[in-house]
Amino acid sequence: MAQILYLHGFASGPQSTKGRYFATQFAQIGAETAMPDLNEGDFRGLTITRQLKLIDRLAQQLRPRLLIGSSMGGYLAALYAAARPELAPALMLMAPAFGFPQRWAERLGAAKLQEWRETGSMEVENYATGRLEPIGYQLYEDAQWHDALPDVQQPTLIFHGLRDETVDPQLSVDFARARPNVRLELLDSDHGLTDQLERMWVDTARFYTESGAAA
Repeated sequence: MAQILYLHGFASGPQSTKGRYFATQFAQIGAETAMPDLNEGDFRGLTITRQLKLIDRLAQQLRPRLLIGSSMGGYLAALYAAARPELAPALMLMAPAFGFPQRWAERLGAAKLQEWRETGSMEVENYATGRLEPIGYQLYEDAQWHDALPDVQQPTLIFHGLRDETVDPQLSVDFARARPNVRLELLDSDHGLTDQLERMWVDTARFYTESGAAA
């Protein structure tokens, strides 16, 4: 059974740079990592709710000791941990995409958001496939039903880049400030954090042990 459940970001996949890196590092200390495709072969029909259902099926099967999430995957991990704490003992989040629908509305603007609603989809870059692909408006509609800052009570380690232009690091600052169970590391990096892999691994390995997840 996998001890680690890794959740990739939006328009990404299980073969992401960070996912493969952490899976390799955990394997060296005897921990197996499960890295599901949260798109489930239907990127256009993606929703937060559908991804949470997949995570729940996997968590019930695998009983992971640690959930790791990048960007949207970090937000999903937090949402799931708040709803099912018994199946998410500890979290490591990288640039978690808190406030998802609000940020998209601000980034797109009213006109583009209206066009997305009227046409039913818009094209975005899918990093997993390397091409533009449509994403359905139901992603935005569904996201509004979920908490912007989930009330996570478990031990949580967050890494966020100070130069992140996709998800404002202030969201992670606000999240951590209100929760003594959360440790936030602000790094001199961007949203991808790929230049901080070694630093994040050192802290994550320590957190994995100190939080009791490795027990």
